[in-house]
Amino acid sequence: MAEYKNFRMTGRERLLYEMLKSTSTDSKAWKVLIMDKVTVKVMSSSCKMADITDQGISLVEDLFRRRQPMPSLDAIYFIQPTKENIVMFMSDMSGREPLYRKAYVFFSVPVPKELVTHLKSDMSLLPRIAALREMNLEFFPVDSQVFVTNHDMALEELYGETAQNSRKFDASLSILATRIATVFASLKEFPYVRYQAAKDPDTAAPHELIPSKLASSVWDCLVKYKTTVPNFPQKETCELLILDRSVDQIAPVIHEWTYDAMCHDLLEVDGNKLVLEMTDKATGKPERKEIILDDTDPVWLEIRHLHIAEASERLHDKMTNFASKNKAAQLSQASRFGEIT
Repeated sequence: MAEYKNFRMTGRERLLYEMLKSTSTDSKAWKVLIMDKVTVKVMSSSCKMADITDQGISLVEDLFRRRQPMPSLDAIYFIQPTKENIVMFMSDMSGREPLYRKAYVFFSVPVPKELVTHLKSDMSLLPRIAALREMNLEFFPVDSQVFVTNHDMALEELYGETAQNSRKFDASLSILATRIATVFASLKEFPYVRYQAAKDPDTAAPHELIPSKLASSVWDCLVKYKTTVPNFPQKETCELLILDRSVDQIAPVIHEWTYDAMCHDLLEVDGNKLVLEMTDKATGKPERKEIILDDTDPVWLEIRHLHIAEASERLHDKMTNFASKNKAAQLSQASRFGEIT
């Protein structure tokens, strides 16, 4: 039986152990973690702050914010390989007074050759780089079985009236392909790439060719991984199927009645964080409580995909069972009944 691979757990293990823990030294000194606006989302979608702290990180910083110099500490940079990010990194670590002692640099996706050349051109910088590596990790797990590319402008840039053959179209397709490919780099799987083909490519509308173009871009990334990613399979091990919405036009207009969907419809949910407005019994004042809905919550895992009616019954049964076995719950229930009567 094939090994089950969890998107969130895979991302977590690579970030914590393959990246952060790999910088550990005998001194056990604290380090600073610096990320950009994209990689911080990659990190937060798989790891909690406590996980990061356990790996010796004392401070998490934004690459583009003004930061206090800490020349006695090493820094870990987890950033996208963009020109703007490289410039910021070089300004941090170049010159006579760098912000940090050493820099461990991890790029989320492959680095363009011209940026590598730019880094090598600064002779004061090179001795201060303790590690330079491509992580090939830029996907965003929603839960254990679902991930997204988190590219908000994809719909406009790929399907807009002026999208075809524009720079934004090519750039958007490249972002999607690269992020999808990093999933397979992380899972160590080399897929057959299958896609929804247009009936007649010569007469097809531009948007009908997007699945085939995306498939081609993903394949190009995967072929490069065969020679650049350690232990990457040399033969196909699974299948990737690329479709567009036209194969299932009903789903977007059906109102979902599962417990998960109803939470997002009726409550204040941001990602996997649920914010509830409650009244403090002691003071009578309103307070906000945050609840994390993720794979560590067994009740959430059990009922999230059930119809709301079935989920409600299941929760009622669990509460009744819990109250019958827990003395504190019985006292609380008796107190509530006393208030009612």
